[in-house]
Amino acid sequence: MSLDKNLNKILIIDFGSQFTQLIARRIRELGVFSEIISNKKIENRHINQSIKGIILSGGPLNVYQINRYTFDKKIIENRVPILGICFGHQILSKLSGGKVKQSKHREFGLVDIKKKNNSILTRNFFDKQNKNRVWMSHADQVSKLPKNFKVIASSNNSKFAIIENKKKNFYGVQFHPEVTHTENGKKLIKNFVFLICKIKKNWSPKDQKIKLIKEVQKIAGTNKVICALSGGVDSSVVAQLLNKAIGKKLFCVFVNTGLLRKNEEIQVVKTFKKKLKINLMYVNAEKEFLRKLHNVSDPEKKRKIIGNLFIKIFERYAKKIKNVKFLAQGTLYPDLIESKSVTGSQTSKIKSHHNVGGLPKKMKLKLIEPLKFLFKDEVRKLGLELNLSKEIISRHPFPGPGLAIRMPGIITKEKIKILKEADNYFIQALKDHNLYDKIWQAYAALLPVKTVGVMGDNRTYEYLCLLRAITSEDGMTADFFDFKKTFIQNISNKIVNSIRGINRVVYDVTSKPPSTIELE
Repeated sequence: MSLDKNLNKILIIDFGSQFTQLIARRIRELGVFSEIISNKKIENRHINQSIKGIILSGGPLNVYQINRYTFDKKIIENRVPILGICFGHQILSKLSGGKVKQSKHREFGLVDIKKKNNSILTRNFFDKQNKNRVWMSHADQVSKLPKNFKVIASSNNSKFAIIENKKKNFYGVQFHPEVTHTENGKKLIKNFVFLICKIKKNWSPKDQKIKLIKEVQKIAGTNKVICALSGGVDSSVVAQLLNKAIGKKLFCVFVNTGLLRKNEEIQVVKTFKKKLKINLMYVNAEKEFLRKLHNVSDPEKKRKIIGNLFIKIFERYAKKIKNVKFLAQGTLYPDLIESKSVTGSQTSKIKSHHNVGGLPKKMKLKLIEPLKFLFKDEVRKLGLELNLSKEIISRHPFPGPGLAIRMPGIITKEKIKILKEADNYFIQALKDHNLYDKIWQAYAALLPVKTVGVMGDNRTYEYLCLLRAITSEDGMTADFFDFKKTFIQNISNKIVNSIRGINRVVYDVTSKPPSTIELE
């Protein structure tokens, strides 16, 4: 638990909502530092002068079943402005003397609310008819208003959709202003941060760079650090950050797993060794990885095998370098959220990331993960601040396990070769049509299915290639990119006609959720 005393912040107390990280993101977008901590870990003694406002998140619990959650009630007695969102709104109401009960009519999805009174929280939030459309997700509601609170807005089924106690600077909203579905939700959060908490902007890529360099220097001390370099945006930013922080004590290890994109190993060595002059060690471990992955089809096993083997290789090279104590890697906030609960609250694990859940429990090297509380767009801005080229910064995300999780089923050399070519054609076509920078992530995948085709007068029985291209703000939610029909036709023809082994191409039009961005 960091709770940095030197940086003014908005503290978000997490009760297990799937949207908590979005609250943090919205505040950082305003140029203000925000920090998330679990309701199970925060105590009143942790509230210091640096905390200028507190947000209580939503969550899956019931306020009236008090034994199901923990919360230090003294936190609301610190004269710090508080905004309760959904479940947080209900907790704030109950602890202030109000009542909460199960709703007769649940509200899920878009709901219209109507203004009842003026509030500094809702400045420029409502339309000319004093209405707004917000996103609700609750089965409980405040049934009795606490003393000295007043109603700011109501919906048909939630009389107390927005409430305030102006004297104490307590505010509660039953809906989720942090999600994009709520109209003017960002304005409501902005009003709380600047007009109510009166905090000044303090969070920019430059601030992040200075803070992270100091943190790395403090953690590493005089020790040597190995950086797991893949050539992707995240590991590239970590490498350059460490290069600025500890210089010659940094040793980057680039492992060619045999599961990289076409010619990626050539590009990485050229960029980091020759252009950036970073101390780089190239390891060709293709045979080792493919041998370990032989006949493995389960996606979680693939991730675990790759994660374990990466660590073994890093530990092997740490011995050669000598006196290496730390392993640095480019874990991001969404990686932590999907792999485990970041704050200790009740979030479900979706999948193991090779650099989070895929790591072995016993490791000789200690981890340095300077980007673990940053979102992808924050990492890109940080990279530009660190003088990395736009070519590196604008690269689409690429998973640590590489092509292993883009070919469901067993992995073979033949399938890898086919997939590398298909992916290369797809990405090049995006660049040729000026679409690459409009898309968050795009890739080709090889499905473990063969289908019948006709090419010339001959019957073919070859693999099915899936193309995926998505748009997203931070990788937490995503939608498919809507290509023109002619583009899809042309790339399909190109792949089928150019690559022996593929006779059919499909395009994935599933959003996240319910799907994840990668297939495995």
